[in-house]
Amino acid sequence: MPQIAFYFALLSLVSVGGMPSVMPEMQRVVVDVQGWMSATEFTQLFAIAQAAPGPNVLVTALIGWKVAGPAGGAVALAAFCGPAAALAYAIGGFWDRMRDAPWRKVFQRALVPITIGFIVSGGYVLATPGGPEWRGLLLAGAAAALLVSTRLSPLWILAGGGLLGALLF
Repeated sequence: MPQIAFYFALLSLVSVGGMPSVMPEMQRVVVDVQGWMSATEFTQLFAIAQAAPGPNVLVTALIGWKVAGPAGGAVALAAFCGPAAALAYAIGGFWDRMRDAPWRKVFQRALVPITIGFIVSGGYVLATPGGPEWRGLLLAGAAAALLVSTRLSPLWILAGGGLLGALLF
């Protein structure tokens, strides 16, 4: 249990951009380093957390629960939410006072590509739990092309991708 708490507390402090930004590291440790579950199980837990009402941080509780039961779920969720909340509270007033400082604007602009990179790598990890496969890459590429080149609702693209994924895999 202390290992779960320590690991999720560390991830909490580097989760710039929210949960998706730390998904690759979380998957690496949970699946590859610790062997607590398979890549497919990790992806399934993430899908359940996304489908459930509420924030996507619920995946931490599901991982903790899978590893150490209900107490593990509570510890993982508290460890992931607590440090980030404490840090935000501690620097919130200072950050607000510095709203017109030139360095703050530069810092915020510098975080944008870092956050996007973290989120894209998280999507890649979740999309390829067993490693990259040509059908999945083709489907993701087609969905991205449709999203960029048409005015189709993303919900239709998501539904079509889910249907094609079910047929192809």
